[in-house]
This record gives sequence, structure tokens and C-alpha cells, in this order.
Amino acid sequence: MTSPKDVTINCTIKHEIHQYLFSGVYILVLLIGLPTNVYSLYHAWQQLWARNELGIYLLNLTVSDLLYLASLPLWLQYFFEGDDWNHKEWLCKLCGFLLYENIYISIGFLCCISIDRYLAVVYPFRFSGLRSMRMAAAASTIIWLKELAVGAVFFRKEELSTDRTNQSVCFEHYPMTEWERPINYYRFFVGFLFPLGILSASYFRVLRAVNKSAGTQSSQKTRIKYLVTSTIIIFLVCFSPYHLFLLVRTVLEYDCRFIENIFNYYHFSLMLTSFNCVADPALYCFVGENAQREILWIREACARCLCCGSAPSDPVPVSNANGSSGTALVQRSDETDGAGQVASIIGQDRGTAERGQVVLDLLQLKFHI
Repeated sequence: MTSPKDVTINCTIKHEIHQYLFSGVYILVLLIGLPTNVYSLYHAWQQLWARNELGIYLLNLTVSDLLYLASLPLWLQYFFEGDDWNHKEWLCKLCGFLLYENIYISIGFLCCISIDRYLAVVYPFRFSGLRSMRMAAAASTIIWLKELAVGAVFFRKEELSTDRTNQSVCFEHYPMTEWERPINYYRFFVGFLFPLGILSASYFRVLRAVNKSAGTQSSQKTRIKYLVTSTIIIFLVCFSPYHLFLLVRTVLEYDCRFIENIFNYYHFSLMLTSFNCVADPALYCFVGENAQREILWIREACARCLCCGSAPSDPVPVSNANGSSGTALVQRSDETDGAGQVASIIGQDRGTAERGQVVLDLLQLKFHI
């Protein structure tokens, strides 16, 4: 095997963006992402217990995020030491794999969640076979195998290079090597652009279906629009800049001058992808009513223990639309009657009360309204 000393970087690259900006952002992502994704595991388990296929996608998405978060301490050490990798090469390959493959595994499962919501809301009585636990497990297996196959390419290549200051640079080649170009085109068109089209089309149809339900309460419509819009915006902010710069590098990068000019912009866009680990739990877990009630109950319980204040209202167990139990404070009668009113209105809009209740249940199940 070629020694890292035999693979050299001929360009003069300034890595200050890693030492100052990246280190601070990665520490923040680690501190926020770790506990929120642990809670996301709990939320995914609730969905699985309720036999909701959405739980399978959420579980895999969370596992991918946690694996990425587990690599951040090594990347932080790398940045603090001035981009000088002092560990084994296989560990560099593993951390690089977790860094980049998390992007495409996350994109894959975000795409699956959008399709699942689309089929459930737009075609509530059709394609039930595609919304089964078995199909979700099969889709998850395909996503992992596809990305593992792509990642295997990197394990067969040298990923430690030596720059002009005799430092070991991990998972970076400047200028770009020829074997990276076809993989980068695959990443852009298959790994990013195609899923973006599916996700956008799915949520557009969901919004159109919700808007057609004239009797649905405006607050419910607003909540769904907010969640869908937030999902698309976060997807674009986290992944679009990186893939645009990746495409530009793949097409134009053939000398040191180009990468020296674009280095900071490219790595800033790469840093944005890390925020996906924080956004995923926020979008798919903490927006749920049960999650908010549990957080409120925990906060009040902590305040009671720390401040010896008055005890909060006694919590009572409630069940959401998918059957999973949660902890909630007693609600007012006008709040508890809302679901029945929406079910009746949607039922009139759809033609039957039964169909309206199914649609409402699916909206609650997939969007936590």
C-alpha cells in the first residue's frame, strides 16, 4: 500500500476556516445534536411500537446522524492540530466515510419520508402495501447498501496526503483526482438532484391535497404548510450549496489556482451539511404535540425539584393518532373537541365521514398536527 508520504498535495491551501469556524460549529452541533438525536431514537421507538412505518425511516435517519456525530471528536482534534491527521489511515477513511455518506443516507431517508407522507395523505385508501413496515425495511436496506457500495470505493483509495508543510491531510485531494469526478457526478445527479425532485413533487402534492380540503381548519393548514416549507428550506440550505460547489469543482478544477480561490467557499458549504443533524429531530420529533407536552412536563418537574415551587398539573396519559402513548397536561374542552370538528368537516369535503376521519388520522400521524 502506498504510504501517505507518497501522496502529496502540491497546492498551497490555507486551513484557517477549519481551525476557527469549523471547530466552533462542530462543537455546537455535537452539544445540541447528541441529546436531540437520542430523544429522536426514543420517538422512533414509539412509532415502531405503534406499527407506523415512519418509525423505520426515522430510526435509520437518527442512526446515521449519531454515527456522524460520533466522528466529530476526531475531526475536532484534526482541526485543532492544524489539519494534521495523527491517527491511522483506516480511521481517516472511516471518519471521511461517515462525514460524506451521512449526507446521502440522510437525503435518502428524507426522500422516503416525503413519499410516505405523500401516499398517506393524497392516496389514503391506495398503495397501502407501499406504506407497510416490510416495504419501509426493504427501502432502508437498499439505501444503506447503495451508499455502502459507493463508500467502499474510498476505502480502496489513499485518503491521507502530505502537504507542503509535511502535515497529513485527511480525505482531501488538491487538485481533484480523476477517479473522483465520476463519483461526484453520481453524488450530484443521483444522490442530490433526483431526491430533491421527488421530495419537492411529493410535498407539493401534499399541500395541494390539503388546500383542496376546504373544510379543514385554517390552523391545521397553516401548521402543515409550515412543516412542509420548513422541510424543503432546510433541505435546500443544508445540501444545495455543497452540491453546487461540488459540481463546480468537478467541472472546472484542474489546477491549484482554482481550488485556492474556492477552498473557503466550498468548505463553508460542507459545514452547512452538519446542521442537518440538528434539524432532523426538530422537524420530525419536537414539532409533535406529545413531544412538546413531554418537554413541558419535564421542565415543570425540574423546576419543582430545583426551586421547590408549586407542583404542576397532574399529568395524564394520552394517545396520539398512531396509538403511541405520551404524557400531557389536561386540555381545555375546546381544544379536545377540535379533532372531532375537523374530522366532520373533512368528512363532508371527502364525501363520507369515514374517509374524512381516515384523512385526519393520517395528517395527525404523518405531520403531528
